[in-house]
Amino acid sequence: MNHLILIRHGQSEWNLQNKFTGWVDVDLAAQGKLEACKAGESLNNLNLNINYFFSSYQKRAINTLKLILNTMRIKDDKIIKAWELNERHYGSLTGLNKDEMKKKLGEKKVQLFRRSWNIPPDPLNKNNPYHPLNIEIYKDIPKEKIPDTESLEDTYKRVIPYFEKNIKNKIKENVIISAHGNSIRSLCKFLFKIDNNKISQLEIPTGNPLIIKFKNNKIETAYYLDNERSKDLLVF
Repeated sequence: MNHLILIRHGQSEWNLQNKFTGWVDVDLAAQGKLEACKAGESLNNLNLNINYFFSSYQKRAINTLKLILNTMRIKDDKIIKAWELNERHYGSLTGLNKDEMKKKLGEKKVQLFRRSWNIPPDPLNKNNPYHPLNIEIYKDIPKEKIPDTESLEDTYKRVIPYFEKNIKNKIKENVIISAHGNSIRSLCKFLFKIDNNKISQLEIPTGNPLIIKFKNNKIETAYYLDNERSKDLLVF
C-alpha cells in the first residue's frame, strides 16, 4: 500500500484576520503552529515511512511541513520547494478583508471569485507591494510565469503538470505535500476526477492530513486523520 498525504498549512496570520492571502508570504498564526504539531503527532501514529517531502515556496506551508517533520523526528533538510504548489493568486482582492468585500461587492460575487472554476478576480497592479514581482522569494521565478490574478483553473494548470512530472512516480515510496487550499483543491480535482461544477463545494480544512491510499496505482481509499475536522471529499 502506497500513500500520498496532502495537508493544507495550519491557520496563517491572514487566515486569522480573514484576508485574501494568495501569493503573499505570511507566516503561521499560533493556532496554525499547534495544528501542524498535532498533524505530526497523528501521522507519527501511522508508522509510515515517508520518503519525499514537497512544499510550496510560501513559508506558511514550509513551516507547517517543518513542524510536522520535527514532531515526527524526521530531518527537514530534504524538503523540495516548488512555486507551482503555491496558493491561487487572488488578484486585486489580495490583502483585503473577505467580509468587507462581501459588503462591497455582494456575497454572490465574492463566492464566485473564491470558488468558481474559471473566473479570476481583476488583476493586481504590478506596482502593488503584494504583487509577487515585489516579493523577494519569487525573484528566481521567470517573470512571465508570475501571475497578476488566477482562477482555480489557472492554478490547476500549474499544479497538475508539476505533480505529474515530479511527484506522481514517487508515491510508491510515500509522499507528503504541504500546500494551500486551492493547490490541494486542484490536486483533489485531478485525483478524484471531480467535475468543474462540483469542485466549488470542496472545502479543505487547515492542518488536517488527508491520507490517500493507493493500490496498484489506483486510489483505494481516502480520509482525513482528524475525523472531527474532516470535510466531504465528494467522492468517498
